Amino acid sequence: MDPLDFTGRGVVVTGGTRGIGAAIASAFLAAGARVLVCGRGSYTGPADFLRADVRDPEQAAALVAAARGRLDVLVNNAGGAPPVPAAAASPRLHAKIVELNLIAPLHVSQAANAVMQQQPGGGVILMVGSVSGTRPSPGTAAYGAAKAGLHHLATSLAAEWAPAVRVNCVVPGPVAGLLDPEAVARTVPMGRPATPEDVAGVCLMLASPLASYVTGASIAVHGGGEWPGYLADPRDAAYRAQK
Repeated sequence: MDPLDFTGRGVVVTGGTRGIGAAIASAFLAAGARVLVCGRGSYTGPADFLRADVRDPEQAAALVAAARGRLDVLVNNAGGAPPVPAAAASPRLHAKIVELNLIAPLHVSQAANAVMQQQPGGGVILMVGSVSGTRPSPGTAAYGAAKAGLHHLATSLAAEWAPAVRVNCVVPGPVAGLLDPEAVARTVPMGRPATPEDVAGVCLMLASPLASYVTGASIAVHGGGEWPGYLADPRDAAYRAQK
C-alpha cells in the first residue's frame, strides 16, 4: 500500500488558489485526494472552491462544513503581510496581520478538530509557518511575531487534541518568486530558494502514515538556514580550492 496515496481522503487548503497553497492543493490532488480550497478572490483551478475570509470565525466554520464527506487533512496556508517598518505601520495593519496569520488558523483548526475528533482515524492539521517566526523579521515585525505564535499554537493544539488529531507546522524559508533568487543563493546553503513544490512535498509526508507518530513538530524547509553575514561562506573556499 502506497503511504502517499490519498484516494478517498478529504483535504482543505486555506489560501489554496495561488503560490504555496496552490502547490499544496495540486500535490494532494495528484495523490488522489478530494481537495477544497478557499480564498477571497476568484478561482478557476481543478480543486473545489469556496470564497471565504477565514479571519471571520463563521466563514471559517462554513469552510469546514463545505468539505464533502470526511475531512482528513487541513492545511492552514492563508497568510502573508506587506513589508512596512514597524514604526510606520498603523495599529489597524498590525492587528489585521496578526489576525490573518495567527487567529484565522485557530478559527479553522477549531472547526476542523470538532469534525476530526468524531470520525474514525481522526485527522491531521498542518500550519504553514515561516522562518520569519524563528529569527528577527525587520520590515515584517507583526508577521514574524504572528508566525512565531503559530508555531507555538501548533505545539499546544497537538498536546490538547492528541491522539485523534495530529498537529504540525511546516516552516518554509525564502520561496522562489517572492525574493531575488541570486540574493537567496548567496545566503542559503542549498544555493537556491525553496519552490512551492518543496513545501508541498513536506505537507504530503506529514499528512501521511509515514508521519503517524509525528505531532507537535516544526519541520524546517529552509535549505539549511542562512549564513550569518559576519562569517565567511565555506563554499567560497571550496570553490577556490577546485580552481
